[in-house]
Amino acid sequence: MSRYRPPRAKGSPYITPSGEKALRDELHQLWKIERPTVTATVQAAAANGDRSENGDYIYGKKRLREIDSRVRFLRKRLDELIVVREPPTDTRKVYFGGRVSLEDSEGQCIEWHVVGPDEFDISEGKLSCDSPLGRALLGKPIDSEIEVDSPSGRQTWLIVAVTYDTPV
Repeated sequence: MSRYRPPRAKGSPYITPSGEKALRDELHQLWKIERPTVTATVQAAAANGDRSENGDYIYGKKRLREIDSRVRFLRKRLDELIVVREPPTDTRKVYFGGRVSLEDSEGQCIEWHVVGPDEFDISEGKLSCDSPLGRALLGKPIDSEIEVDSPSGRQTWLIVAVTYDTPV
C-alpha cells in the first residue's frame, strides 16, 4: 500500500485582524525568541563532542527542523492571506467575521464567530468558514433555517441574530 496522500484542499484565504495578529506573534516568537535559544543549545551540545548519543543535540536539531518548517508555512500563508477589516454592507446576513446566534429545534441557543481556517477554535466559539456549518451559514439572512448533515444526523438551526465587530 502506498504512503501517498493527495494534498489537502487549500483553505479560504480570509482571516480576521486578530487572527492575523496571532499568526504574526507566533512567527515572531518562533523566529526571534525560540529559534536563537534552541540554536545556542545545539551549539553548546555540539561542543561536548560525541553527537550520536547527545540528547540535547539530537532533540535540538529536531526542534530546529520543526521551527523552520512552521516558520516557512507561516511566512507563505501570511503572504497569501486577505485580512477582512470592514463589516459587510448588509449586516442582516451572515458573512465572514460575523457573530451568529443559532437556535436548534429544542430551543437551545449557541453563538459562533465565523472565522478563517487558520484561526478556528471550537472551544472558543470560533467556527471555520470552510466547515459544513460555516458554509451553510454564509449568505443566509436572519430568521432563516439551515440544515446541516452531522455525524449524529441531520440538524436544523434557526439564525436568530448576526453582529459584526466595529472596525478599529
